Amino acid sequence: MITDTVPAVESATSVPRWRSLLFVPAHVPRFVEAAHERGADGIILDLEDSVPQDQKAEARRQLPESVAKVTRKGASVLVRVNRGLRALGADLGAAVMAGVDALVLPKTDSAEWVSEIAYAVSELERERNLPLGRIRFLAQIETPGALQRLAAIASADPRMVAMALGPEDFSAAVGGAPEFDLLLTPNLAVLFAARAAGLLPLGFIGSIGEFSDTRKLREAATHARRLGFAGALAIHPTQVAIFNEAFSPSAQEVAWARGVVATENDAVARGVSAFSLNGKMIDPPVVRRAHEILALADSN
Repeated sequence: MITDTVPAVESATSVPRWRSLLFVPAHVPRFVEAAHERGADGIILDLEDSVPQDQKAEARRQLPESVAKVTRKGASVLVRVNRGLRALGADLGAAVMAGVDALVLPKTDSAEWVSEIAYAVSELERERNLPLGRIRFLAQIETPGALQRLAAIASADPRMVAMALGPEDFSAAVGGAPEFDLLLTPNLAVLFAARAAGLLPLGFIGSIGEFSDTRKLREAATHARRLGFAGALAIHPTQVAIFNEAFSPSAQEVAWARGVVATENDAVARGVSAFSLNGKMIDPPVVRRAHEILALADSN
């Protein structure tokens, strides 16, 4: 447990727009070279599961070059670190650099763990004259025990910006298969905790490994957005375009939102806060949703 006093980090930047975050094994040059062409909002250079143990050191060594390559079209850069202490220390030493926007923390199970990592990142930022607090955290929830501590994890540190359930690891941890019935409740728990803390909730109800059935994946992603999720993590380039579309407002939604806002302006001029549009009652929560849809459309 940390006992030393840590200087306050800078105020958090605005929440990013991450409809799609594509995992790229950091040790495979051809995947890194092509990553910026995939259209993802963010690239996750993976140092964890996709990198064999005997190639992790080389993946870390290549990280500065890899970061420069994947940013060529303006995508956010994230680095997924390892959970084990020795590997984590080496990962942080390699990943805390200019150009890295966030760290993906696997198997996050407590606020204390997030705080420990934040403390180490702050030390490295100060030593390297980097802006204090600029590197954010995306926490992966992958154990049933973490579900009991979601609120604390979400608010553990100002660096926290997003949360996502790791469906494969979570299912394995409870002795089940990554199916809808098993994943619905934990995904919703992550969604509610993230929204309550002002973080991005990422994910969909299903296995992240299912990328060949594009129709099923599109349905799952579209459903996830209706539930309140903002984007999803992709393990294959074919998933990126599907997520970008599914987590963006449709033309029909944008037209509806514009109609609501236009009618709202007239209602305000008449001194009313609730009004009808096409036979449906529109009140402040509906108006807020319309404004959010237009904001998302403008950010695409």
